[in-house]
Amino acid sequence: MGSWMHAILVVGAGFAGAVHARELAEHGWRVDVIDRRTHIAGNAYDEVDATGVRRHTYGPHLFHTSNERVMVWLRRFSAFVPYEHRVSALVLRLERCLPLPVNRTTINAVFGQSLGSADEVRAFLSRIAVSHPAPRNAGEYLESRIGRELTDLFFRPYTRKMWALDLEQMPASVVQRIPIREDDEDRYFPGDRHQCLPAGGYAELIARILDHPAIRISLGTPFEKRMSRGYAACFTSMAIDEYFDQALGPLPYRSLRFHHRTEPARYALGGTMQVNFTDASIYTRQSDWSLLPGHVVRATGCKTVTLEEPCADTDNNMERYYPVKTADGGPQALYERYRALAAGEPSLHFIGRCGTYRYLDMDQVINQSLQNVRAWLGLRDDADEQRAAS
Repeated sequence: MGSWMHAILVVGAGFAGAVHARELAEHGWRVDVIDRRTHIAGNAYDEVDATGVRRHTYGPHLFHTSNERVMVWLRRFSAFVPYEHRVSALVLRLERCLPLPVNRTTINAVFGQSLGSADEVRAFLSRIAVSHPAPRNAGEYLESRIGRELTDLFFRPYTRKMWALDLEQMPASVVQRIPIREDDEDRYFPGDRHQCLPAGGYAELIARILDHPAIRISLGTPFEKRMSRGYAACFTSMAIDEYFDQALGPLPYRSLRFHHRTEPARYALGGTMQVNFTDASIYTRQSDWSLLPGHVVRATGCKTVTLEEPCADTDNNMERYYPVKTADGGPQALYERYRALAAGEPSLHFIGRCGTYRYLDMDQVINQSLQNVRAWLGLRDDADEQRAAS
């Protein structure tokens, strides 16, 4: 494809690429956006299927943030509808679904207790906890918080399916973000001020972000290194090891296969949009799209539910979803070596989850993108300006 004078190439039309493109266009740059897929929106892409239900093609995307700058920026392009996410876990031995993350209701059901206060929950957990004064991995961290039985029930089989690793092979940081609740709070993101979904879906939202006269989009267009010639800069969301032809070895990723089922509209499991499977089956979770607000677009008497089967990216056409971190730090160290290689190409900037080899929520991707553009343009970041004014 041809290049323009005073132009920038953005590789990837998901959130990272779209936000970079829009911000650069609004600051006077012409932007070419390419994506090897035949649609925009990256892994956030959604569409209405034959049952009349909006389905997130690459798994559930549930927006939540306390970052006001991100929320203000997004509202330029879409209205949002409130949605507070809840997750339940199917516990086969009890033949019922229980709230996840673990809360007081979960603990009472598993152990046949009737703990009534936060103090009672704390005391009970302290009795069943396993002493690991300095947890060396995710398994030791969880056992030190909730004991061996809850760890084995809710986290060990799920982790093995999700990551193809045992808890002891993963760093504690992977599970430290999972709260253990001493009350009956069952919302998944209760601490985030904004929990919502774009009213018209993610594909529509990102289409509006990319709708600018200075942005040109080419879909079904895989990146080749020669394409970046003549551009002032290239911002790429492709996997950093892929760009360097895996010269230092492949970075490990986990991927997902999606299994869609058509069910009657009355079908329900757990009463929540997401149900996790804590057993040793091949599936990790089920999504019932009809339980998301505005996702029943056309009533047909039936709906789609989707089950997820984790696998390696090498077993799924190199579809990369989750960067793998291990307790020994091997993948993290390999990424740092690739990052050092990238430093030798000053006009090349890696962005997004695959480019930076980090698990990032959508609001983090957007915030990172806003910061990246302002830094590249030599502008003070909005957050810096606000701190200076306070």
